[in-house]
Amino acid sequence: MDAADLDRRARTLSGCIPPLLVSRLLELGHSEEVEIQARHEEWFCAREWARLLGDEGRQAQALEVLAPYVATGWWLAAKTQAELLESWGRAEEAIELARPFASTGGLPLEFFAHLLARHGRKDEAVTRLSAGIEDWLLATALVEIAKGAGRDEDIAALLAARIPAQHQCDSPWCCRGLDPDTAIGLLATIRERQGRVDEAIALLRTRHITSVNNRDQLADLLARHGRIEELRAYAVTERRGHAAQRLADALEERRDVEGAIAVYRQSGDSQDFRCHGTVRLAELLARHGRGGEAVDVMRVLAEAHNGDDWILHTWSNLCLDQGRPEDGLAHLDALAAARGREEDWDLYWIRLPLIAARDGVDEAIARARSHPESATSYAAPHIAELLAGAGRTKEAVAVLEQHAPANSHDLAGHLIDLGRVKDAVVLLQQRDSEPVPPVWTGSLFNDPPF
Repeated sequence: MDAADLDRRARTLSGCIPPLLVSRLLELGHSEEVEIQARHEEWFCAREWARLLGDEGRQAQALEVLAPYVATGWWLAAKTQAELLESWGRAEEAIELARPFASTGGLPLEFFAHLLARHGRKDEAVTRLSAGIEDWLLATALVEIAKGAGRDEDIAALLAARIPAQHQCDSPWCCRGLDPDTAIGLLATIRERQGRVDEAIALLRTRHITSVNNRDQLADLLARHGRIEELRAYAVTERRGHAAQRLADALEERRDVEGAIAVYRQSGDSQDFRCHGTVRLAELLARHGRGGEAVDVMRVLAEAHNGDDWILHTWSNLCLDQGRPEDGLAHLDALAAARGREEDWDLYWIRLPLIAARDGVDEAIARARSHPESATSYAAPHIAELLAGAGRTKEAVAVLEQHAPANSHDLAGHLIDLGRVKDAVVLLQQRDSEPVPPVWTGSLFNDPPF
């Protein structure tokens, strides 16, 4: 058993039985197969089997299953074992198991620090993380763990030192490690929990990059403290629309649905927010029983963005949810007619669930098979999904088998449903011939995973 090979298969979900299909095997009563594969280098089987054994009180046997994987020195296996030990009340063993890995920094150190903190050793955790504050992941963990430890001012000083007076990042990758905007956000978190909310707000207003992962920390802070008018004013100036979205959420939480709707109807200058805000508006209307209005709103957006596939997906799903497949098909047909040519499969397949809902599965399958690209590997999963949804799993398998192993996960899932477990396992365990890259240590700062 090799750590690099295990790591590669776990990250790429290739050449192995993936977690979703391990769960399906167990749900369908194939626990013996999971146990067998757990002892033959199938990591996700081993992980689930060990958890099941632990739940049954068979801790020694669970550790025996994981032992060969942990012996390779692979961090993910050690982390899983440490989590199990902790869940069994054996925290000290978990800490000692994780300790050697923490020296690599990154994710192992973050996990180790949280483990220490959960078991009365916050000071040690804070000390270890403080030494790695140049890594944004560790700096974030440090601020989380230090809550209630009486070390906020020490950590605030470390963060303040990472905020230069003049430099401003113009992209998330401008500064390696802990960039100034992230340091500002973390310092604001400390000030907020100290009750110094105005200082936190003032800090966040100095950021250059205001949103991370579609969340705006200042907008969230203002909403948390009920400062709705300040949030409303901020939403007018925030270009990405994330503050407006948070304002609408806050108003909806206060049962001011009309106010939330008004926020989304005021699109501002951001083209991106005009699109996403309209989608959010449609979702809001549908949540509150106004499906007809939601469909009308999305129709206007779909017509304005002729052929944008993500908008068409949203539009079609909304029509399905509202029981109006004919509306979705009418727009897609008009789009195809306007283009005056056969649609490529990446747009054409969007109509298949709508056809099935309106005219039945047989008609949808017939229409799918009439398309010039219907015999391709990328069309096969959509046709198979229609067949399987109608209880015609054998036909779905026949479609996918023509393109194995391109659709190995979909095909294996259907084979398991048919009880052909051995065939599914053989298919999933086919390996490619690419060289195995070095194992990723889990450090985001010094050892990026790409």
